Formats: sequence, C-alpha cells, structure tokens
Amino acid sequence: MLRRLIVIVTAAILFNSSLTLAESKKPIPPDKFPPSPLEITTPDPLLPRLPKDKQSLTLEEQQKLEPALDALNQEAGAKLQAGDEVAAFEIWNRELRLRRFLGSLAEVQALSRVGAIAWKENDGPEVQYITQRLQAIQKQAESQKTTAEIDLQLWRSLGQAYQNVRSPKLALEAYSQVLLVVRQQKNPIALVEMLKTIGELHLSWFDYRKAAPIYEELLALATSQGERVNEVTYLQRLADIYEQTKQPQQSLNVLNKLAEIYVNENNLTEIPELKLAIASDYESLAKKDPNLLLEAFKNYQEAYTTAWQLQEYVRAGEALQKLIALYRSQGQTDEALQASQILVQTQTQATNFYGMMQAYDQIGQLYLERKEFPQALTAFKKGLELAQQLKYEEAYFTGQIEKVSKANL
Repeated sequence: MLRRLIVIVTAAILFNSSLTLAESKKPIPPDKFPPSPLEITTPDPLLPRLPKDKQSLTLEEQQKLEPALDALNQEAGAKLQAGDEVAAFEIWNRELRLRRFLGSLAEVQALSRVGAIAWKENDGPEVQYITQRLQAIQKQAESQKTTAEIDLQLWRSLGQAYQNVRSPKLALEAYSQVLLVVRQQKNPIALVEMLKTIGELHLSWFDYRKAAPIYEELLALATSQGERVNEVTYLQRLADIYEQTKQPQQSLNVLNKLAEIYVNENNLTEIPELKLAIASDYESLAKKDPNLLLEAFKNYQEAYTTAWQLQEYVRAGEALQKLIALYRSQGQTDEALQASQILVQTQTQATNFYGMMQAYDQIGQLYLERKEFPQALTAFKKGLELAQQLKYEEAYFTGQIEKVSKANL
C-alpha cells in the first residue's frame, strides 16, 4: 500500500513539473504575413521623386514613365520564360507599384494582366496581393464621383481583373455597377454585352440559377428585336440551364419554342434530339400529372420517326429505347415488343451489332414475362449468335438459353 502511495505521489510531482515547464514556455508567435510588395514606398530609379498621387506627375513624366514600365513587363516575361519565376514577379511588382502613377485605369489593366499570369503559375500570395490592390482601387472609385464614361471603363476593367484572379463574386460586383449605368443610359448594345458577360460568368462557375434570369432577359431582348440567331442561342443556353437545375416545366417552354423555330425554318436535323428532351420533360412532369404521359409517348415517337426519315439511325434507336422503357413501365408489353422488333431493324440499319444483341435480349425478356418460351428461346439464340461474333456476353446468353429450355419442358 505504501509503495503504491509513493508511486502516485511521484507521478503527481512529475506531472506538475511538466505542467510548470510547459507553462513557462510561451508559445512562439507565428510569422507575420509579409507586407504586400505592391505597397512598398521606397524611391525607385524610374521615379526619383516619389509623388503623393498620380496628379503630381507632369505629362512629360508620364510619357517617359510608360515605355519604361512596358520594358519592365517585357523583362519580367523573359525571366519567367527562362524559368526564374521569383525574379519575374519581383520585376512585375515593381512595374505595378509604378503603374499606379499613370492612373487607376492603367493600373487595373496591368494588375489584370499580371494577375492572370500569377493564377496560371499557381502563385497564391501574388494573386492575393493583386486582389487586395484591386479592392483598394474599387473602394477609392466608389468614393469618387467620375464621369460615366471613365467610370464604365474602370469598372469593366475591374470586373475583368477579378475574373483573371478567379474572384467571381467581386467580378459580379464590378459588373453590376456597369450594368446599372448602361440601364440608366438606355444603351441596348452595351446592355446586351454586359448581360452576356454576367451570364457567361455565372455559367463558368456553374451558378445556373443566377444565370437563368440573365438569359431570359437576353432572350426577351433578342425576340423583341427580331434577332433570330441570338434568340436560338439564348434558348439553347436556357435549355441547358433548366436541364441542369431540374426544372422540366421551364425546360419545356424553351424547348417547344426552339422546336417551333426549327420547324418553321425546315431545320429538321435538330428535331429528333429536341423531341427526346421534350419527351423526357413530359415524363418527369407525369410523376405529378399522369395525363402528361401521352405527350411523352407522342414526342418519343416523333423523335424516332424524324430520325428514321433523316437516316439518323443511332438517334432513332435511342428514341426507341426510351419508348420501350416507357411502355414497360406502364405494363404495355405488346407495344414494347413491337417497338423492340423495330429496334432490331433500326440497329441493323445503323450496323450496330451490340445494339442488335441488346435488342434481342430485350425481346427475350419480354417474351419471358409473357411465358412465351419458344419465342424467348429464338430471341436469345439470335442474341447468342451476335455475342459470339462480338466475343462478348456469350456466357450470359448461353445461360438464358439453358434457363428457357428448362422452363419450356
């Protein structure tokens, strides 16, 4: 008992000693984040007298400084090409520090250029420095009243610069300022261009829901101005957006407009794919309203018929597969069998041996459901012949034939 007590006391003393030692050692503070190289204020040989702001430079000084900075850009590019990334960005940062004395617009354009390079080179700190400087310029621009023309130029450049450093939220903030001005100016050309830029930015970051109203507005503008090519483009974008966001009703509205345009222009080559998409949307909506299944059947049939007329047998086969699956889901075995027989012909026209093999398997399974074993056996044997040619799924068809033969006894 005494020995146990000694051990416990000794352990407690050791524990307290360790704790005291740990407490006596203060944690080492982490290294402070290094200051931005874009904010260094030491004099530069290219600008012996460091002005307080860009207005302090004379026109002559600006004209002398600009080509020197262009030369620094060239020198930095050469360093990067030679593999000296550190030296390259040191030179670019020097250029950027001095570029601000040529005005906000010139500086933002240079930051945008170097920012794109920094992102490509995976230089995280440099991207951060440039983003911070862009935000400082943006804050300054917000506090200053400038003419609409200069303001638009600067804000467009800010938006592009933010895009180059992959800051979509900041880019959208900048572009929203431009959009506000062009709306006030009632400039339709600038409005369309800005909406397209914002829409493409949303799509590039897979923000489909925010892209939708932008392209709806673009569609309305194109339709009102009779711009058929742009109308089709925006309808196609919206069709993709509503497919991605699982909005079948909105998708249907867009796809039906597209189909109407293609039919009026006698552009039938686009119809099969459109009809497939329309049928799929009706099938989704039929989960809530079963009456819409008729529209799904109708559009799958139209997709097949048009594709067959155009000799697009692969697309025709795709439509038949969808149609067969829908028939089977509704327990319409006779119709599914009939469509499967047509599918064999279609896959034959397409020279798709794998598709033919699958079609015979499907026919065999349908006959099995009806317990019509001789017909099922015939289908599986034809499937086996194709499987042997393809050297694929031979064991499967052999097994199906054995299974049906036993059932047929």
